[in-house]
Amino acid sequence: MDTLLETKTLPQISAFRPTVIPLPSSKSESNRALVIDALTKGKNKLHNLAEARDTQTMIRLLGENPPIYDVLDAGTTMRFLTAYAAVTNQHKVMTGTPRMCERPIGILVEALREVGAEIHYMNVEGYPPLAVHGIKEQKSNKIKMRGDVSSQYISAMLMIAPVLPMGLELELEGKIGSRTYIQMTLELMREFGVQHTWEENTIKVPHQAYQSTTFHVESDWSGASYWFSLLACADSGGLFLEGLKENSLQGDSKIVEIMDRLGVQSQFEKGGVRLTKQPVKGLASWDFTHCPDLAQTVAVNCAIIGQKAVFTGLESLRIKETDRIFALQQELAKFNAQLVEEKEGAFTVIPSVKMPHEVRIRTYDDHRMAMAFMPLMTKTRVIIEDPAVVNKSYPSFWKHVGLVEKEM
Repeated sequence: MDTLLETKTLPQISAFRPTVIPLPSSKSESNRALVIDALTKGKNKLHNLAEARDTQTMIRLLGENPPIYDVLDAGTTMRFLTAYAAVTNQHKVMTGTPRMCERPIGILVEALREVGAEIHYMNVEGYPPLAVHGIKEQKSNKIKMRGDVSSQYISAMLMIAPVLPMGLELELEGKIGSRTYIQMTLELMREFGVQHTWEENTIKVPHQAYQSTTFHVESDWSGASYWFSLLACADSGGLFLEGLKENSLQGDSKIVEIMDRLGVQSQFEKGGVRLTKQPVKGLASWDFTHCPDLAQTVAVNCAIIGQKAVFTGLESLRIKETDRIFALQQELAKFNAQLVEEKEGAFTVIPSVKMPHEVRIRTYDDHRMAMAFMPLMTKTRVIIEDPAVVNKSYPSFWKHVGLVEKEM
């Protein structure tokens, strides 16, 4: 330890041998499958559930069913279990870490109240902790929700929709963000026998029963993105990422298209995808509206390889585990790169002009900050503060980084 704060020092590896990475399972798929499984009284066979702390927290809370659902720092667990507790007529206190209690939940609470849930704020209006007292009678089956804040609110309502006596007609207002996560939720519901229609901005889910089934969770595309970035930043190397499918439910599979512009070719084979270096084609701009969890990865990547790019669709980054815009700006500056807000909603990545001999990265209690800056190890010595923060989504991350061996 360099100070009282735990750190991890990454050796500089500019080129590495071909390496197989046994990716973790998708946290997004796992958490949705677990809620659906709970709504079918646990009659399903779920395979390859995520090792992520968020998912393990969900498993523990559903299994133990305590009077207080303490979700720690798990956003999906907070939103999904709030809706689950309401529709199953449970009396629950919903709480989490201090940061979790700073993350807004008002849009979801208002939607649940509209359909008949009794929910009270226990501290600050619009934020956890909450007291949930269930839905005694469905008051309405038609509600409106903003589509541009968090898809997790929308997914939470959709998963309980078939269980509601009158079903649900959900109209999304304004710009729809993270559309791929909403589509993932609906496709997973279809895997468990639930039908829906989505026409223009309205999703209709009639009252119906979930059907028990066997479901195998895919590997995590969000976790895969850091390995794409590592190869893009390296002088040479090769990677095989296990457990990924070409036709994925996960929106973060867009990393294939993005990294094709930034110097990484993807070839799907039996059991996963093979990554090889190719010339950089250039990425002038990208809209992250439907894949916001990739923004940090791609911003760091562009800053390292000298690619100036304009990013949009970053609105939701300010209400994540930390204010990710601010965190990126602070840490990119440490190796002379920038993320500049040009006009409202548009940010330009200004690449590094000079790489220092060592960079110390603060992680802001955000797993994605630690992992997004890992590829800096291809250019300099990197010190990561609070490396255990990755346990939220990818506990084996540093172990997998250790698999990458320097090319002799």
